[in-house]
Amino acid sequence: MDEAANDLKLALQNDCESLPIDIEVHQKSNSTAKKEDVKSSVLKLLNRHNVIFGDYKWTEFDDHFLTNNVQSIAIVDTELKLKERQPISLHKCSLSIRIFHLNEEGPSTENLEAEDEDIVAANHWVLPTVEFHGLWDSLIYDAEVKSNLLDYVTTTLLFSDKNVDSNLISWNRVVLLHGPPGTGKTSLCKALAQKLTIRLSHRYLYGQLVEINSHSLFSKWFSESGKLVTKMFQKIQALIDDKDALVFVLIDEVESLTAARSAVRAGTEPSDAIRVVNAVLTQIDQIKRYPNVVILTTSNITEKIDMAFVDRADIKQYIGPPSAAAIFKIYLSCLEELMKCQIIYPRQQLLTLRELEMIGYLENDVSKLSLILKAISRKSEGLSGRVLRKLPFLAHALYIQSPNVTMTTFLQALSLVVDKQFEERAKLANSV
Repeated sequence: MDEAANDLKLALQNDCESLPIDIEVHQKSNSTAKKEDVKSSVLKLLNRHNVIFGDYKWTEFDDHFLTNNVQSIAIVDTELKLKERQPISLHKCSLSIRIFHLNEEGPSTENLEAEDEDIVAANHWVLPTVEFHGLWDSLIYDAEVKSNLLDYVTTTLLFSDKNVDSNLISWNRVVLLHGPPGTGKTSLCKALAQKLTIRLSHRYLYGQLVEINSHSLFSKWFSESGKLVTKMFQKIQALIDDKDALVFVLIDEVESLTAARSAVRAGTEPSDAIRVVNAVLTQIDQIKRYPNVVILTTSNITEKIDMAFVDRADIKQYIGPPSAAAIFKIYLSCLEELMKCQIIYPRQQLLTLRELEMIGYLENDVSKLSLILKAISRKSEGLSGRVLRKLPFLAHALYIQSPNVTMTTFLQALSLVVDKQFEERAKLANSV
């Protein structure tokens, strides 16, 4: 089925002229240059680079205007559009240039009154924000998780623009990411909101991300949680009313809100609990009519979610532990960072899995280190993305403790720390 879907996408994009290439231009915070002038200078730069191989970023420029006004120019997400790495002619593709400033203010809080006490009901970011910059690229998944999520929102906007009758064809603007803890579900929601704000900057001036604090909203003040839900969504409605804003509502661990009705039927929760779920469902049904809102939800325990909520989710995407191939990419990004910071020194060439495959996994002086990394990746299967990102730090802390180290020595330490993780996991399991 996945192969057939890939073939269909390739058939639709086999004409390079129809292939859209996304270019993100990070304008400096102190720059007051007009977007039209920035775009013109960016196009001049791109005209000097006819063919590219995958994603690419410029951070230094020989153009005085770009140096003064632009932090970076990045060709992004090409791997989401192409099944395999291949040369791309920029002159023949459709270029989508998105110019953006990063908001540097950080999150604010949304407070609600409950029984004469204010509670922090949500965190609120104006997007794109410095806090989420680079987050999308750092999240590595198998299959087409990112691509599917971006395509979903694109279709949502298209159907709204074309005034498709939602009574005949239904969509609710709700995404549910589910899977075990530590797989990056919440981070992916935040990264998706940031990415879409930039990608749709020609339609919306900025984004708004409201992360609802489920636990504070629905535990201590449970007796009036139904009212608090309504109050919270009234605040969100005020944001949606601004047509210049693309609004994202993030409900983390959504099972804490929507498990109530099954608990009521089992007699383990008070009848007030059902009001919480009804309030959530009612509010979702009300705001889904607006074209500029997307509801992002996550869950670690999907079997506890109320089915009425699950049915409202247009996409139910499983986010599991990464495969050996994804682990290899995660480790590769970590090692590149350590080489850039000269903790691993001297710099060593590491081949990608695709490049290893092209040489038939033959061991030589160039491929030796990459093959070692591949073996470490394979034995790391079962570890979450959250754990994997910590392992290079732990490898250095436990086995190296030197300002700089060779790649060979670091890979030995990384292998040892992977073994240690599984040993500690086994000990914990035995003690329980």
